[in-house]
Amino acid sequence: MAEKKVSILTAFKTIIWPRRNLVFLGLLLIVISKAASFVAPMSLKYLMDDIIPNKDMDFLKLLVGVVGLAILVQAVTSFLLTKILSVQAQFLISELRAQVQKKVLSLPIRFFDNAKSGALVSRIMSDVEGVRNLIGTGLVQLVGGTITAVVSLILLLRISWTMTVFTLVPLAIFAIIALKAFKVIRPIFRNRGKINAEVKGRLTETLGGVRVIKGFNAEEQENKIFEEGVNRLFQNVKKSLTATAFMTSSSTFLLGMATTGIMGIGGYKIMMDELTIGEFLTFTFLLGLMVAPIVQMSNIGSQLTEALAGLDRTEELMNMTPESDEENRTIILDEIDGDIVFDDVSFSYEEDKEVLHNINFEVKSGNVVALVGSSGSGKSTIAGLAATFLNPQSGKITIDGKDVSKVNLNSFRQHLGVVLQDDFLFEGTIRENILFPRPNASEEKLKQAVEAAYVNEFTDRFDDGLDTLIGERGVKLSGGQRQRIAIARAVLADPKILILDEATSNLDTESEALIQKSLAALTEGRTTFVIAHRLSTIRKANQILVIENGKIAEEGTHDELITKEGRYFNLFTYQARI
Repeated sequence: MAEKKVSILTAFKTIIWPRRNLVFLGLLLIVISKAASFVAPMSLKYLMDDIIPNKDMDFLKLLVGVVGLAILVQAVTSFLLTKILSVQAQFLISELRAQVQKKVLSLPIRFFDNAKSGALVSRIMSDVEGVRNLIGTGLVQLVGGTITAVVSLILLLRISWTMTVFTLVPLAIFAIIALKAFKVIRPIFRNRGKINAEVKGRLTETLGGVRVIKGFNAEEQENKIFEEGVNRLFQNVKKSLTATAFMTSSSTFLLGMATTGIMGIGGYKIMMDELTIGEFLTFTFLLGLMVAPIVQMSNIGSQLTEALAGLDRTEELMNMTPESDEENRTIILDEIDGDIVFDDVSFSYEEDKEVLHNINFEVKSGNVVALVGSSGSGKSTIAGLAATFLNPQSGKITIDGKDVSKVNLNSFRQHLGVVLQDDFLFEGTIRENILFPRPNASEEKLKQAVEAAYVNEFTDRFDDGLDTLIGERGVKLSGGQRQRIAIARAVLADPKILILDEATSNLDTESEALIQKSLAALTEGRTTFVIAHRLSTIRKANQILVIENGKIAEEGTHDELITKEGRYFNLFTYQARI
């Protein structure tokens, strides 16, 4: 399938037209600026042919005054143009970044499983930057340059059509070269965005996994991977620089030839009295006015090409289907009891590789269901389906009798709380991390959550207490301390449905004893899914599902399953021996 590219027309409709008032103001300013730029060259004819020969001092003063005023107008309009359009362009960039970030966060979990966070950061922050050349001075200069070139051409033809036609031939050749070059450059710019994202993605991973890298003495290996990435980026930049340099050198040569020819033709015409010195000087300056924007357009063309390449990549993200699917997810859950039913649910991450096969079970409101089984059996997938992070390929999941696939995700997730094995903590203080789900919670509620998860057991020993900074991903805390903060966060959220995925895996025996108490308080009255390898943590569950190879192998309470002496009994007695 061919890649869909953002055309100038699309960019005009979506970005430029909604801001037409500012763009038109920019165009007006550039027209005034360009009109003022014609005053100096046009006055040369009068200076050389009328004022100097006639020694007319009054006319000279007037001419100098008019030229000075024209230069002032140019300076003021140039300042206003930059201030209005460049500031608006930067505002648009920040607006687009916010839109892209919002879109990225709306995408399903599966998207993030296949994407690098560093690459996404690059796409959110860098890809939209080129848009400043659309709404900023780039496009306006392109239009302004065109106006200048056309007006200059008309004035040049009036002075000498033969000299003008002579200059147009190399300019036409240059235009053909530039158009061909832009066709080559756009894919290069597009590819540069991808390479940039990959390199930044790997760098982010490297910095995040620095302990693993140092632990395995793998610095050299990582350096080599990064060097290869930046070299790919260099090769890409080299290609675009080569194309741009070819355009620049072509323009220098062709315009140099035109200038040389004009000197010869103009000198001949002056000697033959077909052209005055004033007209020749005016022609030369006007030629500069016509040529400058044409050469500048090659520069602006590169900028616009880069902008459109960035917008191509942004458009790809913006066209992705969000997980919310508001057309089909119309059921709003204001209050829920928490009855969850899995009805013949099957799921696969890849086509023809089913992970869950026809899962059937029911969890009554307020009950705790424990998922037990070996690694890769499908426990976390069931929890992911219950949390609506994943959608079943077939079968149905209901909450209080309502099909979850038709339920508005925001309305469901306001009743959801999760505590994961590798629970993510944000850089900042312990207080900020606990308050994350309910930033406006009262101090009393915060205190209750802290005590319920026994967070105060270690924060009381810190000088700054709850205001202790924990570093990126909570690196300054132990695994058990991070886990307790995650549990406090879930307590504060006060969810109706709770997912505990290996919530006690990072704990020592003493911490686990404390956490067992806090989990008992946390799960009370809430529909809870518990995944745990330590079977001691799930003895009090209302029902235990033993998952093997994506199927429910056994189901019952702890005592019932021990009596059966099946898979659960083997797992439990094996762990007890250990």
